[in-house]
Order: sequence, then C-alpha cells, then structure tokens
Amino acid sequence: MQLVNNVPAAPAAIGPYSQAVKSQGFLFCSGQLPINPSSGKIEATEAEGQATQVFANISALLASQGVGMQNVVKATVFLQDMADFPKVNALYDAAFAGHKPARSTVQVAKLPLGALIEIEVIAEVA
Repeated sequence: MQLVNNVPAAPAAIGPYSQAVKSQGFLFCSGQLPINPSSGKIEATEAEGQATQVFANISALLASQGVGMQNVVKATVFLQDMADFPKVNALYDAAFAGHKPARSTVQVAKLPLGALIEIEVIAEVA
C-alpha cells in the first residue's frame, strides 16, 4: 500500500487522511472538495463552479499516478442539494468524456467547509 500525500495540484488533506491510497492495482481517492489548491480555499459559490474545481482536483490526483478519468471505475457524488444534480451531471459527463464508471449520487445534510459538492473516485492503476 502506498499513501499519496504530496500532490501539489490537488488540495492537501484537511484532516488525518491521505489525498489517495494506491493498493493492489487501484487508486482510492479521498473525497475531493472544491478547494483551489493554490489558495487553499473554496472560491466558487455556485454548484457549477465548485464541480469544475472538484473535477480539476480529481484529474490532478489521477495524473500524479499516471492515469486519467478513463481509468475511474467507481465514483460517488455527494451533493448538498439534489436540485444541483442536472447541472453537476452535465459537467460530470463532460469531465469523463464519454467514459461511464459506476456511480452513486446522494444528497447530504452538510459537507466540510460549507461545500456544495464532494466527489470520491476509485481508479484502476498499473
């Protein structure tokens, strides 16, 4: 098992966990919040902007291990408001560019730092 904790293009963990863990051919990415890694803050105030940042963070984590969105086998999307689902779904579709991993989407009461969205993924790695 390899802990992934030094990906500067993705936000640092805000708690006692790793950005990702690589194990047995898979990369288990911790839930990504819409934190801009440069500022360390959530800058976007609407779901679309936050989702765009989350996908950039996920892409950075995957790229750090030599893979991309096409290697994702499972995604879990957490939304503060299910009314944002259509907007986020369109951005999700674009981010995955036709690749369709297994996915769950759930509405939650609250997310860390007041975020509107968080996404975690599992990707296949070599």
